[in-house]
Amino acid sequence: MLESILKQDLRLFLHINGQWYNAVLDVILPFVREPYVWAPLYLFLALFVTINYGWKGFFWILFFLLCFALADQSSLYIKQAFGRLRPCRDPIVSHYARVLVVYCPMSGSFTSNHAANHFALATFCFLTLKSAFGRYALLFFLWAAVIGYAQVYVGVHYPLDVVGGGLLGTLIGLLSGSFFQRRIRLEPEHIS
Repeated sequence: MLESILKQDLRLFLHINGQWYNAVLDVILPFVREPYVWAPLYLFLALFVTINYGWKGFFWILFFLLCFALADQSSLYIKQAFGRLRPCRDPIVSHYARVLVVYCPMSGSFTSNHAANHFALATFCFLTLKSAFGRYALLFFLWAAVIGYAQVYVGVHYPLDVVGGGLLGTLIGLLSGSFFQRRIRLEPEHIS
């Protein structure tokens, strides 16, 4: 059964990476997966919570960073335990893969750190900011999904790596976001 799952994973990877592409996505998706691209979003969120929620905003930033660190380190641990080769490192698959980034990391493929990190942050932000952003808070998940998809598109992860990272990140985001909501919860500061 595992062999069948891995075969389907490879087939989907070859479709996403080698057949479902176009020149526009070839330019956009390598760029989208870079962390510095999202620095303005992180700065906006930090300013938003500190301006609107005062000292609780600083706790929110601390939990945001903690959520990221937990997802990142958990994914690295799983990578070491599984030791799956990335498609861009696999001696057979790499001949068929379109690698659209200049560097193929040496670390393992399962789970995707990008997916784990961004789904953890998306879940945390959704849980803690949905009262402020309403239905627009769902865009955090779209953001994480696009980054996860980009990892497959550029040739550095298989789809199963992204799904695994997404599930791991969602779990960590649920735990940290739920804890934050029970203990601190963002409420506007009232100035007398």
